[in-house]
Amino acid sequence: MSLRSFQSEIQEIHARELARQRGQGSSVAPAPRNIHARKIQILEESNIVGGPPPSRDAGVEDEVEAVLALLSIHDYDRARTSVAQLITGRKGEYIFRIGCRPSHASLFAGESVDDATGWSGVPRTDVEVTSLQSSVKRVVEELGGKISVLFETTDSHYPRATLLLRLPPPSIALVPEVRCAVVGNVDSGKSTTLGVLTRGPLDDGRGRARVALFRHKHEIETGRTSSVGMEILGFSTAGVPVLPDIPPSADADVIRRDKLGWDEISAQSAKIVSFSDLAGHERYLKTTLYGLTSGAPSCVILMVGANAGLIGMSKEHLAIALALSVPVVVCITKIDMTPPNILNETTKQVVKILKSPGCRKTPVFVNSMEVAVESSQTFAQHKLCPIFRVSNVTGEGLDYFRTFLNLLPSSEADTETFAVDQPLEYSVTDVWSVPYVGTVVNGILNSGSVKTGDSSTVVRSMQRKRADVATAEAGQCVALALKRVKRAAVRKGMVIVHKTDTPPKATRQFEGQVLILYHNTTMQQNYQAVRQTVRIISMDNPEGILRTGDRATVQFEFITQPEFVKVGMKLLFREGKTKGLGVITRLL
Repeated sequence: MSLRSFQSEIQEIHARELARQRGQGSSVAPAPRNIHARKIQILEESNIVGGPPPSRDAGVEDEVEAVLALLSIHDYDRARTSVAQLITGRKGEYIFRIGCRPSHASLFAGESVDDATGWSGVPRTDVEVTSLQSSVKRVVEELGGKISVLFETTDSHYPRATLLLRLPPPSIALVPEVRCAVVGNVDSGKSTTLGVLTRGPLDDGRGRARVALFRHKHEIETGRTSSVGMEILGFSTAGVPVLPDIPPSADADVIRRDKLGWDEISAQSAKIVSFSDLAGHERYLKTTLYGLTSGAPSCVILMVGANAGLIGMSKEHLAIALALSVPVVVCITKIDMTPPNILNETTKQVVKILKSPGCRKTPVFVNSMEVAVESSQTFAQHKLCPIFRVSNVTGEGLDYFRTFLNLLPSSEADTETFAVDQPLEYSVTDVWSVPYVGTVVNGILNSGSVKTGDSSTVVRSMQRKRADVATAEAGQCVALALKRVKRAAVRKGMVIVHKTDTPPKATRQFEGQVLILYHNTTMQQNYQAVRQTVRIISMDNPEGILRTGDRATVQFEFITQPEFVKVGMKLLFREGKTKGLGVITRLL
């Protein structure tokens, strides 16, 4: 059986079980509160919105052309109503296009789009494009929002412009968030790239930018990340990165000291990108795997050093991301210090691996702002893999990368994964004991909603990006202060769930369908995958052993303690180079 067909089967089982569980959960779930209801309410109070937001299935291009037609005849009132519907119907931001659009096939192929066929939209002159931009800006600013020009060309056969329309969030609790996991081999430039993105000043070629991200003394001494580092990058309503005021020539101590707090970034931002800076060294693979699975990232950013290529743990990280079906973005770093022939070899190697039968991704080189904008909206659905070539020393390619991150759809907007109309389920990923506060947990709301002071939960107070909030909904990452719960009673992997007559139980044994991706000998009964603390107690293979490429229904047992698992959950186990992929089909 091929990996691709098995992954499709896993996805079918996962979707079927999720639909069944949600059908059962809807009867006990409280009525959902629309995360953007406050925005719509504000607009309605201003007599701006004339009807409900349009559905995503509506002809979006027709809606945009209708707005442009209203602006052309200076009917600003009706245009304002339509623009408000567009923005509020899409989580507070909208990518607005004026003029013709090239086909994605020709745009992503890297060829000159002026001579390509397949253009769509209404042709505009350069004068019309400029005039309509001014009209759109006027309408959006009357709504209290801002516009930023993402891309504009007036000297082409097809003058066109792409604008970002964005409304400020009513509160910190409603700031949309994009979660990204950053992986790659040791010395590939992960921490340095994040340091430049989140602090502002470029690197000096000797690791100045990364020092601000390290949390431990040995990390500063070795230059290697050993823990899951969390960093955030905020974007304002105008689409500008929210960065501390640090001079470009500042030394490492200044960069480390002069930084904005997360609460300050959240207060100034209309969108937040959260990065999990994962370890690249093989000895920390367990930590990296935990960060990939627990953080529910919307995409994985794979860092590849141009001077070294896709080597070592980079391939392991890519394989894990593909097994978890998380969209992948490749960022080739250090292009300033790499000879052109080595850079070409690295680029060819990355393209070859992405096109291989195991990946089946279409590589797209992001070498213009237009490609950055369009790929950010389509790469996850169409199995595309955007490739950025950046230098943290000269800054080359970083603008494209920032724009791409700014436009990524928010993680909580993924309603297939996170359902607000379901009972509360909160996964614990970190636990602390905070003086004068008590037990504090960090994690992700998989479903439902939670608010402070609710008698049906154990939540005393709540923070999001270190800023106090009163409510949180499915898809958001929040920290909860628990009342009457001791630190020793909570550990990573636990869940907080809605109070019901039949409380859920942790499971010690479960059954799953698995496919062995790689094992150098055989697997049999009592085989233990030490990192995940499970052992095989039985299998349906007549020989009683499993080899590379074998598929079987296997019964597992947690060794140390039972865990909260559900039918349909994806299963990934490894020990050394042993890899297996599967799905839970039955709880025992």
